[in-house]
Amino acid sequence: MPTALITGGTTGIGRAAAELLHARGYQVTVTGQNPDSLARARSELPDDVLVVRSDARVLCDADALMSAVSARFGSPDLLFLNAGTFRPAPVADVTEESFDEHAGLNFKGRHFTLRRALPFMNDGGSIVLTVGIGSRRGSPGATVGAATRGALLAMMPSLALELAPRRIRVNAVSPGATDAPLFDELGVPQGGRDAMRAKIPFERFGSSQEVAEAVAFLASDAAGYITGQDVTVAGGYGLGA
Repeated sequence: MPTALITGGTTGIGRAAAELLHARGYQVTVTGQNPDSLARARSELPDDVLVVRSDARVLCDADALMSAVSARFGSPDLLFLNAGTFRPAPVADVTEESFDEHAGLNFKGRHFTLRRALPFMNDGGSIVLTVGIGSRRGSPGATVGAATRGALLAMMPSLALELAPRRIRVNAVSPGATDAPLFDELGVPQGGRDAMRAKIPFERFGSSQEVAEAVAFLASDAAGYITGQDVTVAGGYGLGA
């Protein structure tokens, strides 16, 4: 059975990917930090899904995570680096603490989780990075969030070339506005949501499940000749002038 490791897999897109991949026969491990979401994942996901408390910013957590995954399931075939944060603020209001949080989780944490995971991964496997259209489309208050996620896109081509001899493919998914818990966490009012929806040609937000389908495709043999690409899942947002 193929094995998937999903960071940030207890809520939202990561949780949807865990459920979808498990239904398609994967052995799945998910990580998270929040005690409540960890508890819900343990009670609501299938019993054979491994749920691990792990902070991507803490390097020793990545070592413990890979030990747990390899002991339970062996070598991962899919590494879905999804754990991240986004706390919008005007550039004048960005604190050093906020900057370090974004850089530590969105970029440094994923880089070193990847570094720790690579010796364990099966050749011919797949790495998928969650980025987001904000890294290429401007949005007020998104300077640090966009920059730290955009760093993943800058890293991806070199990483894809480096791992090509092992036939490990490296791709990204970039969701647009997605009906996920983040809107509620950020307290986005209904008027703000309506304004965002009006800019989407499909006139609706995406779902976590739709993004999960893109992840599952990139992990599959059907995407066996695709590497170094960013797949946008945004309902056509940004296509107009």
